[in-house]
Amino acid sequence: MAISSEEEQAGDYLFKIVLVGDSAVGKSNLLARFARDEFYPNSKSTIGVEFQTQKMNIEGKEIKAQIWDTAGQERFRAVTSAYYRGAVGALLVYDISRRRTFDNIGRWLNELQTHSDMNVVTILVGNKSDLRDAREVTTAEGKALAESQGLFFIETSALDSSNVAAAFQTVVKEIYSILSRKVMQSGELKKSDSSSLSGGKTVVLKEGENAVEGDQPKQEAAAAAAGCSC
Repeated sequence: MAISSEEEQAGDYLFKIVLVGDSAVGKSNLLARFARDEFYPNSKSTIGVEFQTQKMNIEGKEIKAQIWDTAGQERFRAVTSAYYRGAVGALLVYDISRRRTFDNIGRWLNELQTHSDMNVVTILVGNKSDLRDAREVTTAEGKALAESQGLFFIETSALDSSNVAAAFQTVVKEIYSILSRKVMQSGELKKSDSSSLSGGKTVVLKEGENAVEGDQPKQEAAAAAAGCSC
């Protein structure tokens, strides 16, 4: 089922982002809070896949984030695996009050990497941060896992809206930043190639020139975007 809060209109960019994680960690409510500022305390598990499109403006460019909510139940994994393809961003979600959902993050990350067509900008999201007394996973554990895997990290609460927008915005801004650098590098290469041809020189791109920034600057960028210390 596809749902959209606005009519499909042409934008400058369209980014496909997927929500990944165990059932009942709050993926659907994160999407509802971000896209419609709504929260459903008695929401049922998503069956199959649904998506919603949300517009953002970054540096004067209109970005359409097409956010897919994939079912977390095991029996739907074969169905939803096709929806990873084409994704350029992902929110890897666990419930801070259920350690099992955190322990399963490695499996979800592996599935994401297996079925994705390219390197995906991923943020690890510890949801339900409002359940302070029921916490089973510490913030430090979440940060440590994110750093070991080269991911952004943030804790959110779909219930009270804490850091929900920041989580999605961090992913979208990083995707746009990577895209902008590639476009800039492509332009510089064309200029260099043109001048080199006129001078009879050959342009050689060394391996690693198009590498993305290191993991630690990513963590700092996420912290700045989310207003939390990492």
